[in-house]
Amino acid sequence: MNLFIKLIIKPLRSLLKLLFNRIFYVALALVVQLAWLLIALFRLMEYSRWVTIGMQAIGFLVVLWIVNKKINPSYKLAWTMLILIFPVFGVSLYLLFGKSRIGAVMEQHYQNLIDETAEYLEGSELTRKRLNEDDRSMRIQSDYIWQYSRYPVHENTTAEYFQVGDDMFPVLVHELEQAKHFIFIEYFIVNDGVMWQTILEKKAKEGVDVRLIYDGFGCLTTLPYKYDQEMRRRGIKCEVFNRFRPILNIIQNNRDHRKICVIDGWTGFTGGINLADEYINQRKRFGHWKDTAVMLKGEGVWNMTAMFLYMWGIVTRTDTSLDFGNYVPHRWHPNEFPGNGYVQPFCDSPLDDEIVGENVYLNIINRAKNYVYICTPYLIIDNEMMTALCLAAKSGVDVRIMTPGIPDKKMVFLLTQSYYKQLLEAGVKIYEYQPGFLHAKSFVCDDKVGVVGTINLDYRSLYHHFENGVWMHGCDAIRDIEADFDKLLQDSEEVTDKYRDGRKNMAVRGWQCIMRLIAPLL
Repeated sequence: MNLFIKLIIKPLRSLLKLLFNRIFYVALALVVQLAWLLIALFRLMEYSRWVTIGMQAIGFLVVLWIVNKKINPSYKLAWTMLILIFPVFGVSLYLLFGKSRIGAVMEQHYQNLIDETAEYLEGSELTRKRLNEDDRSMRIQSDYIWQYSRYPVHENTTAEYFQVGDDMFPVLVHELEQAKHFIFIEYFIVNDGVMWQTILEKKAKEGVDVRLIYDGFGCLTTLPYKYDQEMRRRGIKCEVFNRFRPILNIIQNNRDHRKICVIDGWTGFTGGINLADEYINQRKRFGHWKDTAVMLKGEGVWNMTAMFLYMWGIVTRTDTSLDFGNYVPHRWHPNEFPGNGYVQPFCDSPLDDEIVGENVYLNIINRAKNYVYICTPYLIIDNEMMTALCLAAKSGVDVRIMTPGIPDKKMVFLLTQSYYKQLLEAGVKIYEYQPGFLHAKSFVCDDKVGVVGTINLDYRSLYHHFENGVWMHGCDAIRDIEADFDKLLQDSEEVTDKYRDGRKNMAVRGWQCIMRLIAPLL
């Protein structure tokens, strides 16, 4: 009987699960479109050698154009090799997916919104001056974020760090129930949860301005079709970012990976935790789900409010609904906010040529004096990040990286492990969290500066997605992040040289080499 279940029932169940999965049909449609395009091109080339020569010439010109672009060298190398080896296939893919940012129309609309509301993000010169007096290095890092992400640094804000989603969710529910004016929610993945949905519907009936943005691909399997219409019928303003359609084009590659919840402009949540059961360990998928978040209270929440309003303007293609003046913090809380240290919520966008998320991380690594502790679910890094991590370790900085022990995607995990060797040889210490999947994205350095947010150490987060995080200096939360990392070490296994050198499987190594080459394109 057990053999029958193993050989027949389980495979049949897996097949049925696949056939009734929306992603299966989306992937099938994309493959059919790509196959049709390639067949048409190859057939055309069979009729005339001049067409073949023309495609090769186009490929060569595209390569010249790529090489001279101001983009990451890894990205250039991957596209160059693909196009030169497979001209028809490579050029076709590049025309469909080559640009690492969304179309010009959205880019221009976003820039217009920024220009029209610039006065609301000027920040306090007095705060910047105090930060400079406190630590010049921190002021330099903060100024970079302000200049290139457009979000200023704030005082008068408290930051509370949550070690797991199980601790954060009850606090989030409590804060939502206290809302009196507005609730802004923007998440990559949202489950159709009765509890949080009921709270939002109740608040909307009370007259609270409730708005929800979710990503079209992130929620492809977690929400029903046309879920946004159902939310609007319940009084909740709801929009889908980049609704996923099975059509080959560049725009489908850019997703809204941010996690933002703002309540009355006074309270804000962000981190790696999505609104789904596995993130609070109510559903077991990959062992214990280790994630982190931070709750801000005070003036710094304004940055998160502005981020949401900009995205709302993008998804609704409007600017009149922004009306920033109606949501500034002191409109609802005229008294001065308490708080300690400095906080600077920021976001990164594929709508410009600035990789803010990676540069914030590089700034921390390059200025570290004693230690840098990093949590990331994926470690798929470019040469700049690899060089910074190795140089810091070689210079005597205690660099430690925590990755999952149980992966959510086995192939991606093998790709992550392919980066271990070079890091270990430079003196970087790497640990794998054994109880389950580590989804946290956090940096902490020298007891001075920390970042908690949505930004993974992989190409998708750093180049293709909308992301966000909170840069902190002098906050109590920084000590909590460091203490949490120390606690994680007790449940982790260090990746040793023996472990690294023990991987002799040639098929695995070959696959890792290929995946490292094409990783920037994925």
